Amino acid sequence: MKIAAAGVVGAGTMGAGIAQRCAMYRYPVVLLDSQAGQLESARAGMERSLDKFVEKGRLTPESKRAALDRVEFCLDLERVAECDLVIEAVPENAELKKQLFRQLDGLCRQDAILASNTSSIPLTPLAEATRRPQRVLGIHFMNPVPLMKLVEMIPARQTSEDVFQACEKFVVSLDCEVVRSKDTPGFIVNRVLMPMINEAVEAYAAGVASVEDIDRAMMLGTNQPMGPLALADVIGLDVVLSILQTLHAGLDGDRCRPCPLLEDYVRQNRLGRKTGKGFYDYR
Repeated sequence: MKIAAAGVVGAGTMGAGIAQRCAMYRYPVVLLDSQAGQLESARAGMERSLDKFVEKGRLTPESKRAALDRVEFCLDLERVAECDLVIEAVPENAELKKQLFRQLDGLCRQDAILASNTSSIPLTPLAEATRRPQRVLGIHFMNPVPLMKLVEMIPARQTSEDVFQACEKFVVSLDCEVVRSKDTPGFIVNRVLMPMINEAVEAYAAGVASVEDIDRAMMLGTNQPMGPLALADVIGLDVVLSILQTLHAGLDGDRCRPCPLLEDYVRQNRLGRKTGKGFYDYR
């Protein structure tokens, strides 16, 4: 079982990053989105990212152009029908993902593998939305995908070991390192990370310290490269809230109950870097 061509559904930050990483490692990839403007934004962002690789000497101008040429930007879902592996990178909404998996199940070859880049939603219910649950799994890349080497891989209850190993080989060929997680809400990274971010928000809301001092304390005191509140702004406060809601619903106890201040910021559209303001002001 060999993966030679990939499809990515959803051209947001994660989807575009996954497509770029595949293309940089010589895989042809179809990047699909329902919005032409999103595809244009993805292409522009990919150009900027690849230019930085050229500036740092990690790519030549020729290899940058070759990588871009390997990406097909398209609006037609049927274009992923012949891909060996299709990765969905749509918003963190279980019903939306199930609906997409049903569509892909009807479109893609019977031997194609369907994967989710979900950061928190259990895979088994997603696999059960298809007629090929043994060929469905989670492949969770980290943001920013072109730079981050870690990938969490999550087999659903039905995923065959052959499918898992084929996808693991594919991910390793992208110069990534794989950790295998049980199919549980949040997997490894977000099960540990999101409660920490939530507690940092609680500390700020309680007046323990300023945003800057909370982040500085965690950076200098625990050797983290970025403070939890700045990291939340990078991830997007709406995404952080969504993951916390999934964890709170799926795990026992209240340790993942979202802080009311986080909920309030999301209602105000203070989502972090992408809207210009979150815990910090980027305007």
